[in-house]
Amino acid sequence: MVLPEAPRFTTIVLISAVAGAMNAIAGGGTLLTFPALVGLGIPPIVANATSTVALWPGTLSSMWGYRGELSGARQWAIGFAAPSLLGGGIGAWLLLRTPPSRFAALVPWLVLAAAGLFMVQPFMVKRIQKHTLPTTTAVDPTATGQPPSFGVIVLQFLVAIYGGYFGAGVGILMLAVLGFMGLTNIHRMNGLKNWGGCCMNFVAAVLFSFSSLIRWPIALGMAIGSIGGGYIGSRLAQRTPQRYVRRAVILIGLGGGLWLLFNQRSNETPRNESVTRLQR
Repeated sequence: MVLPEAPRFTTIVLISAVAGAMNAIAGGGTLLTFPALVGLGIPPIVANATSTVALWPGTLSSMWGYRGELSGARQWAIGFAAPSLLGGGIGAWLLLRTPPSRFAALVPWLVLAAAGLFMVQPFMVKRIQKHTLPTTTAVDPTATGQPPSFGVIVLQFLVAIYGGYFGAGVGILMLAVLGFMGLTNIHRMNGLKNWGGCCMNFVAAVLFSFSSLIRWPIALGMAIGSIGGGYIGSRLAQRTPQRYVRRAVILIGLGGGLWLLFNQRSNETPRNESVTRLQR
């Protein structure tokens, strides 16, 4: 496999570093890497698998940055492992069984949905905080030493299936689930989110690695960027101004989704015209 020319490859590595930092802080990094890979001419299903493998080391480094928060939520971390591993494996298995043409048809809608979710996340967080922070008697579930409830495990399992299949916005989904379950410490929520993402993406990355979907030279370069970005993002999460980054990600996500949808429609039109001529 030949690498893309140096400027484009360097750009992909830098985008991966930003994506790793975003995943550490709030999620949504795939909304950057996926359109960038498709823009290189890589088929959507290959871009998705390559992005998953490339960004996994970044989730590992960001989880290491949040390791102090996980030490106070040991039971929840243990409880998150099994549904994340199993769900991620099922999602990856479903992707490998999905015909490339069908996945290409789904991708614009998945990207648009993930971008929309990323766009409404601040409002979701404010709503969660409004209902949880004013209650002085509320106790953070992770501080009780009890494992997560069956309902939390089921929700995490469903989120992990999506994460293994596509992954864009999965961190946002996990933060939303944790918030609705009564967690209020955003640092601990991010730690658990990164741990869950590390588990589900590990299984998906292993399964994808044994397929023919990975563009390894690109994935390795992206992995280097995501490792640095993931660790730096986890350490500087509270000091990084996020509003401009969020706006850029939303624009990229919506623009990328609409671009993919437009290309899909454009490719279908000549094919439909050819079929019509043959039928005549």
